[in-house]
Amino acid sequence: MNSELPIITSDRLLLRIAIKEDIPQILKYFRENKAYLTPFYPQWVDDFFTEEYWEYQLENTFLEFIHDQSLKLFIFSKKNPKLIVGTINFNNFIRGAAHFCYVGYSLAENEQGKGYMTEALKEAIQYVFDDLNFHRIMANYMPHNQRSGNVLKRLGFVVEGYARDYLLINGKWQDHILTSLINPHWQAGQD
Repeated sequence: MNSELPIITSDRLLLRIAIKEDIPQILKYFRENKAYLTPFYPQWVDDFFTEEYWEYQLENTFLEFIHDQSLKLFIFSKKNPKLIVGTINFNNFIRGAAHFCYVGYSLAENEQGKGYMTEALKEAIQYVFDDLNFHRIMANYMPHNQRSGNVLKRLGFVVEGYARDYLLINGKWQDHILTSLINPHWQAGQD
């Protein structure tokens, strides 16, 4: 795996692993969007909205990327490079005979409907397929979150199933629709 930290760009967005200097903007993003994101998130940990929590998280994010475990990106606006508009997290990297990971994401409430998540995911997926050489990415969404389902469909994800009580979200077990995207250009021995 190439351990150089990625900077992924699209027409309007820049995606990268956050650094310590980004903590004030990370806190701003989550504080401003807490009410909007709560129905889609596991319960918030007590210190989630503290600088100390994010100092630890960013160090861990770096180590997880270097050790081929995850890729956690923040989405920044090119127009306003300090403005975080969302997140994309590729987690649970599995290699060996599987070569798959999961993706989850969030977008600021006031940035909905602008095509940002489709644009960001398209570029991030290209990086994960081409540079990290994954064969399969899985994404799961709650049935009532049709916006998320539409984004995945636009990107070519295929529905594979329905999982009852799949994830504990905001203190309640939630059903999820299971989807995946396959890398048609995967190459053995390239990771």
